[in-house]
Amino acid sequence: MSEINMYVTKETFDKMREEVQKMKSVDRPAASRAIAEAREKGDLKENAEYDSAKEAQGMLEAKIKQLEGAIANAKIVDTNTIDTSKVSILTKVTITNLATKKIITYQIVGEKEADLKAGKISAGSPIGKGLLGKTIGEVAEVHAPNGIIKFKVEHITI
Repeated sequence: MSEINMYVTKETFDKMREEVQKMKSVDRPAASRAIAEAREKGDLKENAEYDSAKEAQGMLEAKIKQLEGAIANAKIVDTNTIDTSKVSILTKVTITNLATKKIITYQIVGEKEADLKAGKISAGSPIGKGLLGKTIGEVAEVHAPNGIIKFKVEHITI
């Protein structure tokens, strides 16, 4: 088991639990039925439908186990307890790329919630790691594949 906590909001945590519950109560019985139906069709050695159903069941069980592990290691972050004096999980940070002078606002989120198009970056991403703990006015040096990029923290909110 991983020792690293995955940071999520209460809403994401609830969605993860609902997804596991659906997989266990709806998808697992459906997979069992598919195996039973395929088994009834004859010789299992040459039954591609049976093999496919067993493989699908195995993949479902792996997904359930993975999601249960993520839930077990999840750390719920409450937006009411966030300190906006520095960049942390769930803060929105406005930064300026010092090389291009481009101003960008990102919300720092857990890995499960990351969505670049929505302006949400993972705390584990290079930019997220570089910004965590920084205060307004500080410059973060982010190690990217194409070299070091410097970002100045302009504003931090929830």
